[in-house]
Amino acid sequence: MPPDAPASRSAWIGVACTLVGAIGFSGKTVFVKLAYQHGIDTLSLLALRMLFALPFFLVMIAWAGRGGAPLARRDWLSIIGLGFIGYYLGSYLDLAGLQYISAGLGRLILYLYPTVVLVLAAVFLQQPVRARHLVSLALSYGGIVLVFRHEAHLGEELATMAWGAVLVFGSAVTYAVYLIAGSRLVQKTGSLRFTAYASTAATVFVLAHFLVLGHPARLAASAELYGIVLGMAVFSTVLPLWLMAEGLKRLGANQVALIACIGPLATIVMAHFALGEPITAAQLAGAALVLAGVMIISAKPQPAKPPPA
Repeated sequence: MPPDAPASRSAWIGVACTLVGAIGFSGKTVFVKLAYQHGIDTLSLLALRMLFALPFFLVMIAWAGRGGAPLARRDWLSIIGLGFIGYYLGSYLDLAGLQYISAGLGRLILYLYPTVVLVLAAVFLQQPVRARHLVSLALSYGGIVLVFRHEAHLGEELATMAWGAVLVFGSAVTYAVYLIAGSRLVQKTGSLRFTAYASTAATVFVLAHFLVLGHPARLAASAELYGIVLGMAVFSTVLPLWLMAEGLKRLGANQVALIACIGPLATIVMAHFALGEPITAAQLAGAALVLAGVMIISAKPQPAKPPPA
């Protein structure tokens, strides 16, 4: 066996893990749209998703936390706060926005988060904005405008679409804040351990929100809806987290970010077959512009971070 064969095999495993993980994350918007067809509200859907995923998060904590460095009180408070921002608030805004826009457009808007990271880093961390960054911003947001205008011409109500887009973009902003504020902790705890802790904290916030404003009886649903939410929890939440963490370990953040660009295109294809959403030339052109802009940023080495779930 050639001396570099084990490394090559590990890299291919990393590519496979990243591809499957990115596609799994991309299926979340389709699961959400399918769930809404059963009349469930946003908060109840989020509560069910987190309840079904919680046992897996606890297993992840037990697995990833073995031999990990102890965390200070300040670290725990930071993880709880970031869980609130990135996984509770961000997930709620994303699910709420998907009531009003297509799955494909929703995923494209959410995938703008690297450009938001760029802007926030420039404003608050005084990081320089270079010419390629401006090109990235122009391409990414030009693509969103193209897809938005096209879907508006298909007969969607402009005000409703705009509100949905604002909500999902708010989710992208919260995830960008989560990445910037959590970069130190991710390096200290490891991406999988950090994600498990933050997701568990977010679950507590979601359930507290639900119990304050909702009623446990609202969690009663049909077996079909439970199946959809369980699929979302396992195949578009927990399993992709494991796979992306494995991809990060084998490939590094730079290559993972580039491979994960398949995500929005996967959403468009899945939404077409599962929801009947049309695949149009304008939609593909807009997606190409968004992904080109994201890839310009992702081509530069960056801290390890998976795409938003």
